[in-house]
Amino acid sequence: MTDISIQGVVKSFEQDKNILDGLTFDVACGDRVGILGRNGAGKTTLFRIMTGELHPDAGNVVVTGGKRLGLISQIPVYPEDYTVDDVLKSAHERIFALEDRMKELAERMSEGQSGEPMREYDRAAAEYERLGGYGAEAERSRVANGLEISSEMRSRLFSELSGGEKTRVNLARLIIEDTDILLLDEPTNHLDLRATEWLEDYLNRFRGTVLAISHDRYFLDRTVQRCVEIVNGRAEFYSGNYSFYVGEKRHRYEEQLKRYEKEQAKIKQLSAAADKLHLWAFMGDDALHKRAFSMEKRIERLSQTERPKAERAMKMKFAQREFTGDEVLVLDGVSKSFGDRTLFSELELIIEGGERIALIGDNGTGKSTLIKLIMGEDTPDSGFVRLGPSVKSAYLPQIIKFDHPQRNLVDTMLYSENCTPQQARDRLGGFRFSGEDVFKPVSALSGGEQSRLRLCMLMRSEINFLILDEPTNHLDISSREWIEDAVESYDEALLFVSHDRYFIEKFATRIWALEDGRIVDFRGGFTEYREYKKRQEEIGQLEKLKASKMRPAKAPKPQRPRNAGKQLSRVERDIENLEEKLSDLDEQYEKFSSDYQKLMELDEQRSELDKELDLLYLKWEELSECV
Repeated sequence: MTDISIQGVVKSFEQDKNILDGLTFDVACGDRVGILGRNGAGKTTLFRIMTGELHPDAGNVVVTGGKRLGLISQIPVYPEDYTVDDVLKSAHERIFALEDRMKELAERMSEGQSGEPMREYDRAAAEYERLGGYGAEAERSRVANGLEISSEMRSRLFSELSGGEKTRVNLARLIIEDTDILLLDEPTNHLDLRATEWLEDYLNRFRGTVLAISHDRYFLDRTVQRCVEIVNGRAEFYSGNYSFYVGEKRHRYEEQLKRYEKEQAKIKQLSAAADKLHLWAFMGDDALHKRAFSMEKRIERLSQTERPKAERAMKMKFAQREFTGDEVLVLDGVSKSFGDRTLFSELELIIEGGERIALIGDNGTGKSTLIKLIMGEDTPDSGFVRLGPSVKSAYLPQIIKFDHPQRNLVDTMLYSENCTPQQARDRLGGFRFSGEDVFKPVSALSGGEQSRLRLCMLMRSEINFLILDEPTNHLDISSREWIEDAVESYDEALLFVSHDRYFIEKFATRIWALEDGRIVDFRGGFTEYREYKKRQEEIGQLEKLKASKMRPAKAPKPQRPRNAGKQLSRVERDIENLEEKLSDLDEQYEKFSSDYQKLMELDEQRSELDKELDLLYLKWEELSECV
């Protein structure tokens, strides 16, 4: 069954340039689809068309009737006095409406009305149970905890949250709402590793349909089953996750290139043959001209095939400065607090030349603060931070700022890098800033483009300690691969903060995990660290289990109750009697189904019997261990 049908969609924002140009594909019920494409390819535009925020210039998008569709990047406007908890509760509006209706019907029935009110109450109660009304509060807490929305955060005004926090709350609301079709536009951008993995597990259990735009390659591998890439406004299809897409795209390019080269060889062969036929035709055989013209028509058809284009790689390489010495960075007793909140205390760490360290941890644990201390942008409350005497560092912050954002890209390079206009154009071209784009003001660039410009400026400096704070944020997949190529060619000390598991896995040889105010210093890669963490959790669970079973040394051995066997038999008889009474109550429920007052009395009786039964089961467990 098809959930979404996209047929011939065309959309343009500039004259004579269609961002979507006849886009066509279907999404079946329960599909997990990754929507791929370079920044600006039209991925978010497609989502906005699907939600009705934009209208296509041609074509149409049809969502199966009755299916509820939710877009993560779209944050609704709520009343100013709404707290985060109010926003989360708005996902259960239907449940609250049913509660109010059931109360109203209950009052009418208590006044002696029956018949239609009773039937409507039964229907409402069934719908309430179907929507999960009895577990609604528990579900809100489960989702909020999974996405690290604390009880303190739930009491804050939604309007006072940051953009990232609003996105996280909106994601939680849509999950709680149990939408049939989820449109995820960069859902992991504002999530740390723990919350990202929680979201992945949730999506793998989700029974609805998912379309995801993401630059997180691990996320795509774990959550999507097929990929649709938007290229020149049209769809290209790949029947697997992101890793399958990468291999299949390379295979298709190689096949197209072979076909193109084969056709070029054929064109050369046919051109030579046609020239000979024309020459021989001038010697008296006009029929040869017709054969030559036929060959030339074939050559014309073959010439229409364009050479397949591979992704043009940016020539990126950090200028390195050889490190001499033993220590790149020393942290000695470093502590930092804000008010009553201690981020970390008494940190003792050393970085040596050539090490590649990933600083990881949940949002808010102090990773960026620690980077600022290292860069000298802030001072520790105690202890000291010292760079080695021959260290020259370079820093790419998470939030890029330029002193003069009104300047264009060329002028920014000229003023900052002390280079000629041609050198500035060449370097910008190497980072895919070309043509009229180099005369844009820096303020007009996207977040990803500003990161790319800052990298272009950094790579000129001779450095031996590179510090990156979320270097792949806001970058599309191809840009992430370009920065990875540059980092791969860099051999000196590297310290980076990242939630990009692919990036961490590729480069980290040492993990600094910031948690509970201290750093776990693990010497090894990310996969090894996760295995280590898993073992530690298993050991912790075993120790808890052992502790729960341990008894104090020399404590008197608990004596077996006298006549334990007889007591156990008596308890079993009592349980059997209570279960028979509950069975009788079920029959009375059917007998008095239209008598509201009687049903209320039966509910009270059942509640008392259930309590007695629970106590008897506890007693049965205790006696069973002694027999």
